[in-house]
Amino acid sequence: MDRKEITKNLSTLTEKYINPNHDPRIYWAKEVTFNYGTQDQIRVDYMKLVPENNSISGIEQSKVYCYEVKSCEDDFNSNHGHNFIGDYNYYIMDYDLFKKVKDKIPYNIGVLCPNQSSFQTFEYLESVKKSHKQDRSKPLLEILLMMFRSYARDIIS
Repeated sequence: MDRKEITKNLSTLTEKYINPNHDPRIYWAKEVTFNYGTQDQIRVDYMKLVPENNSISGIEQSKVYCYEVKSCEDDFNSNHGHNFIGDYNYYIMDYDLFKKVKDKIPYNIGVLCPNQSSFQTFEYLESVKKSHKQDRSKPLLEILLMMFRSYARDIIS
């Protein structure tokens, strides 16, 4: 399987992981861009917002999850796609890659891998390294706006 196919398969698994039942109450977007038009532009592969509840304070206390898909060791070692700006942040990669790079993964970053027996059948992702909460580097309002923009882009195109 080539890098493009691996990325596509991992992305499919990520979308199933984030929203397995296509629930419209699950708030997520892919390829969410921040600092657009600047030299500091970053893109997060997938983001998910989980409000505490639907009250104003519950929304303001939302948890933000970021997911970065890594298809191979070169992809992992590149300077791109390590944009962990959420409360909980994860790499998505196959288990063989995880074994190669696990010592390079920061303590607070989690890792999700395809179930060992199911990667070819796209069943599900499982946690092989837990994410630990960190302080967000962006305000919630900016995150919501960028997620909305990315989601709207996908609906229009």
